[in-house]
Amino acid sequence: MLDKLAFLQEKYEDLGRKISDPDVINNQNEWKKLVKEHSDLEPIVEKYKEYIDSEKAYKEAKEILYDKSADDELKEMAKLEIGELEDKIEQYKEELKILLLPKDPNDEKNVIVEIRAGTGGDEAGLFAGDLLRMYSRYAEKQGWRVELMSLNETGVGGYKEAIFMIKGHGAYSKLKYESGTHRVQRIPTTESGGRIHTSAATVAVLPEVDDVEFDLNMNEVRIDVFRSSGSGGQSVNTTDSAVRATHIPTGIIVSCQDEKSQHKNKEKALKVLKARLYDRLVQEQQAEIAQNRKSQVGSGDRSERIRTYNFPQGRVTDHRINLTIYQLDSYLEGEIEDMIDALITSDQAEKLKEVQQ
Repeated sequence: MLDKLAFLQEKYEDLGRKISDPDVINNQNEWKKLVKEHSDLEPIVEKYKEYIDSEKAYKEAKEILYDKSADDELKEMAKLEIGELEDKIEQYKEELKILLLPKDPNDEKNVIVEIRAGTGGDEAGLFAGDLLRMYSRYAEKQGWRVELMSLNETGVGGYKEAIFMIKGHGAYSKLKYESGTHRVQRIPTTESGGRIHTSAATVAVLPEVDDVEFDLNMNEVRIDVFRSSGSGGQSVNTTDSAVRATHIPTGIIVSCQDEKSQHKNKEKALKVLKARLYDRLVQEQQAEIAQNRKSQVGSGDRSERIRTYNFPQGRVTDHRINLTIYQLDSYLEGEIEDMIDALITSDQAEKLKEVQQ
């Protein structure tokens, strides 16, 4: 590990020289690539420097402890410092192991989130609305921007489907663990007998895809336009501004009618279609790996039940890591950081096991 860290430090310093070179700066595409690589290495190199400094201080304290000419007070101080430095060095080693884990290339990207009401009728639609609000509030707390792409209302305040983009640095790294089936247990307002009903909604979190990564062949896409409609006659356009994009080879269909402009609706529909096709491609490529890898945070299969929101008990439980949080009200207001941190930690621990095997 130390040899690899020393190599990365040399590479980091070399990149620093290159991005200051006028010839490289003139080639903006190359310069941006090198700047990103330099930026990605910075956290590892900074932590490695802290580790090296601690190792040096530890060695000096050891020398004082065994120096026969040193007085007792100085030796006592060195002894205390050695204990503190041993803990610090071990901590740095663990942090460096995590920093050296292979990075998900999509981690820094914006995301497209798709929420769909599942079993449970109107109650499932209301729960889909709760999840939309929860993720929107969380995004706001992170300083990210939420952009609605498509909403299909149920007519009772819920949603059959909600598609939206969250734009922010590292959005995918935080939200990728949310893909799966979310189950809710609560007493509906229409339930006179006080019985608890169970319903569900599915969540899909897709990284935004650019043209360099995935080239969508428009000859394989059929575009249809139609007149948009809203519940109760609202948002009804007099022109055919809504857009339906169909990927003919796979049969994947995306409709978008949130914008008044047909051009904007088409742009959004194609963005979602591209993300779905890219996700499908990645899922197929990783299918064999996923079968062999028993991950603590689950396979990411969207049919898999990942979490239960129990209103009578005021708790939310993630079944992949067996974590229960008894603050359901604040959780649904976007206070989901503790759960996300626990999922990231669990995933890192599982990856560390695989590296060490």
